Amino acid sequence: MRLAEMVTFGGSGLDRAAGLRKDQGALAEALKTGRVLPVWRGKPLMAGAGLGWLEAGNPALATGGPAVFLGLDDGVPRFATDISAWSPEAGAEAVEAGFFDPSVQRHPALDEAYGFVELRGVMTDLSPRAAELAAMAKAVLHWHRSHGFCAACGAASEMVQGGWQRSCPACGAQHFPRTDPVVIMLVTHGNSVLLGRSPGWPEGMYSLLAGFVEPGEAVEAAVRREVFEEAGVRCGAVSYLASQPWPFPASLMLGMRAEALDATITIDPDEIEAARWVTREELVSAFAGLHPEIKPARNGAIAHFILRNWLADRLD
Repeated sequence: MRLAEMVTFGGSGLDRAAGLRKDQGALAEALKTGRVLPVWRGKPLMAGAGLGWLEAGNPALATGGPAVFLGLDDGVPRFATDISAWSPEAGAEAVEAGFFDPSVQRHPALDEAYGFVELRGVMTDLSPRAAELAAMAKAVLHWHRSHGFCAACGAASEMVQGGWQRSCPACGAQHFPRTDPVVIMLVTHGNSVLLGRSPGWPEGMYSLLAGFVEPGEAVEAAVRREVFEEAGVRCGAVSYLASQPWPFPASLMLGMRAEALDATITIDPDEIEAARWVTREELVSAFAGLHPEIKPARNGAIAHFILRNWLADRLD
């Protein structure tokens, strides 16, 4: 797909400078001149329409853990740190299990232009570079929060390699950030596409079917299995379209195209709430906000990206 890398979080050519990760001295020097993005309970700091980069000595970073090295942004070292130990004087905690958290938290050490916000709400406003940095920061810091102990022996592990590895001082095991592969499918039958919705989504919202790739499973097999499990539809030919890093919390969405062998739908209510065939004409109406029953997937998600390009006949 020619436009594949234009998807949100699709990449911006950031120099991740992986060679610096092993050089603690160089990272310490880079931190002195670089900028740090604080993340609070999964929410990055924003400053207006951009990311809220701070100098390493800013008092708002006082509760932060070790800084994760993100890379060189046109020569500027970029880091991220988790300041989840900070407790706002007012305001609820971030909602990490819900679909969307609209609240904004403001740190007393920063002026009113700064606030911690849900990345889903601002992802389409960010530049490609800022989106890549924010996605990376959110995903890696979430991994550190949830993998603080060695999976081999249970001892507390330590952040090393600029945040791209955890090392166990007890047994020597090394652990690396994980990314979960997820297939998301444009399933077509003639002039129609198969859409479904999960419980808890906003009213009327429909999207492409999706599911995790299982161990020992090919991507093509995962597409056919997930579509049949969720909607009872069997698929034939499967092909690749595009991918998207999805930091909610840390998945790699593999956009695939599949041809349905029949149109009969039998949903598994344990998997999805509803599924339906939607014609091109209906989908155009949904994207225009005029369909009486269907709202499209959130702008910025790969499902929205694929469906728009399917309507525009730009999937080659």
